[in-house]
Amino acid sequence: MSLRKLLERENSILVMPGVYDALTAKIAEHVGFEAIFQTGYGTSASMLALPDFGFLSITETLDTARRITRAVDIPLIVDVDTGYGNPLTVAKLVEDLLRIGASGMFIEDQVWPKRCGHMRGKEVIDSNEYVQKLKSAIDAKKGNSEFLIVARTDAAAPLGLDEAIRRGKLYKEIGADIVFVEAPHSIEDMKMVSAQIDAPLVANIIEEGVTPNLTASELLDLGYKIALFPLSGLYSSTYAIYNTFDTLKRTGTTKSMKEKMMKFKEFNELVELDKYMKMENKYA
Repeated sequence: MSLRKLLERENSILVMPGVYDALTAKIAEHVGFEAIFQTGYGTSASMLALPDFGFLSITETLDTARRITRAVDIPLIVDVDTGYGNPLTVAKLVEDLLRIGASGMFIEDQVWPKRCGHMRGKEVIDSNEYVQKLKSAIDAKKGNSEFLIVARTDAAAPLGLDEAIRRGKLYKEIGADIVFVEAPHSIEDMKMVSAQIDAPLVANIIEEGVTPNLTASELLDLGYKIALFPLSGLYSSTYAIYNTFDTLKRTGTTKSMKEKMMKFKEFNELVELDKYMKMENKYA
């Protein structure tokens, strides 16, 4: 099902986990998620071992998206940070994402180099400057209604929630498909956003982030259409790998970790080894 059709379902919220490579995307598809989000934070961490602090390049983002869309058949929305430049850069980025087979993108109004939306010290560009990027993205998709543009504003932290809401309403008027007001600090803030912006809305849930850690059903009740959990997989996998490696270093064995690992056979099933062994036999 297309991303647009998933969002058009009544009385439902689309839960999207953050993925950062082909394997995490495959896992998300395998357990039953209907759509996924390529997290810039997770891509920067997994590819570069660096924080979400503006280090990720357009090439690294696109290469990751290409590998993910080749690995799965569910819709992918890609975090493209600020668009990596000016309106011309944004237009090319949209064209590249369409060729790759992505279903949409998040683009934000932070000053470059950006930082994670739940970090301190954020700055935003003038809303008129962002509008030019947004218009360029809308033009570049050439009427493709299946490619969705999520307009994200980080204005709440530096300029206040009222300005963030003003920007969200403006971005919707310009033609954004979805609006994302990043990092509201309370349920009351979230209610204000949903009451004043007439658009499908994103809630970004980061464990121990600044936004209340609500469930998908609670977010639906507040008027949100997408429940984004961008870092849950990254934090879980990092915790598991760190503890396994630490145990191996300290004890010289992983026997005590065996029950916390996916089994050899299970992993091979996940990456469809049997499919390729059958192909090998067919063409032997």
